[in-house]
Amino acid sequence: MAISKDTYLPWFILKEIPGLGPHHTKSLIRFFNSPEQVLDASKSELKSAGLTSDRLIRNILNHDQYADRAWQELNICRQHGFKIIHINHPDYPELLREVSDPPPFFTMMGTIDAKAPCISIVGSRKATSYGLSSARKLAYDLAQKGFTIVSGLARGIDTAAHEGALEAGGQTIAVLGSGLNHIYPVENILLSRRIRESGAVISEFYANLPPKPAHFPIRNRIIAGISTGTVVVEAAKRSGSLITARLSGEYGREVFAVPGSIKSTTSEGTHLILKQGATLVENHMDIIDEIGQFIHLETQSNDTVSPPGMSKTQLQGIDDTYTRSILKILDPYPIHIDQIIKQSGLDAGGITAALLELELNGVVSRSQGNFYNISEENLG
Repeated sequence: MAISKDTYLPWFILKEIPGLGPHHTKSLIRFFNSPEQVLDASKSELKSAGLTSDRLIRNILNHDQYADRAWQELNICRQHGFKIIHINHPDYPELLREVSDPPPFFTMMGTIDAKAPCISIVGSRKATSYGLSSARKLAYDLAQKGFTIVSGLARGIDTAAHEGALEAGGQTIAVLGSGLNHIYPVENILLSRRIRESGAVISEFYANLPPKPAHFPIRNRIIAGISTGTVVVEAAKRSGSLITARLSGEYGREVFAVPGSIKSTTSEGTHLILKQGATLVENHMDIIDEIGQFIHLETQSNDTVSPPGMSKTQLQGIDDTYTRSILKILDPYPIHIDQIIKQSGLDAGGITAALLELELNGVVSRSQGNFYNISEENLG
């Protein structure tokens, strides 16, 4: 039976058919060229396309029973103005189309450059200040070089990566583990709006579907598949970020990791994949050296945009004995004030006053228990 001539309905019907996952859908589209032809195919033609499951073939032949549900979901997308990007669409990312199980279509808010080189930056939701600053700085520098930064809009490293790209005036893509009507976490709703102004928020899940634990490994394959490489910044041994890294390797993409403290549980996962052959990253040039051929020729000049916070030059220009001594001691990992006083060899009163001044100026950050570290804005 012929279906409606609506451009997108056949894609939604395919999504509704039980047993027809992304891998089979990609194979059928390659064989028949369009979802309309898949749905109009005979039993013998479906077998010629490589389908061996009689149940799946029956489901495809009886696709009319799934049309109402498909219409409902399609209309929700239209009511909210969501764009629908299917695998035959010119805006579908080229690298994502190459993987074995790409989403047949995804919905989107914003715009996407299908040919832009992408780097995914992922990591712990419970990131340290070191991890957050590393992710933000990497995203900032890579965005300035023309890369689109891809992440999952989660708390922690994902948020820092998106923010770093936006601060550089670059593009970023957020891949959701929920539908577009359920931005998660809710505190990133404003960030999602900023992202879609110069990039995109995308999801392969139906618009009203809330986030579920099972959704996130599914969305991670999009993060890996859309990117030329994946950078892991802080991850525990059992982490969704490691799933993304594994998928990136399986897709033939580069895998990178930022090393951390051997005392930090958030570095156990990154150190694990470093042992397994991931490329160690200290700065964005380590990534560019591996995949430099993907850089846009129209890169932004580092002279046109200055990173937020105080620069290294400004830090070096401080001539006060106490502040200069403190800045030589501090690094991204928090250090107790007693240790700072001991290493500096200076009096406690002067160090305490200098730390307060540096904290008020945003140069250092203080955490509970009188621990201090260089604030993330001043790493570079």
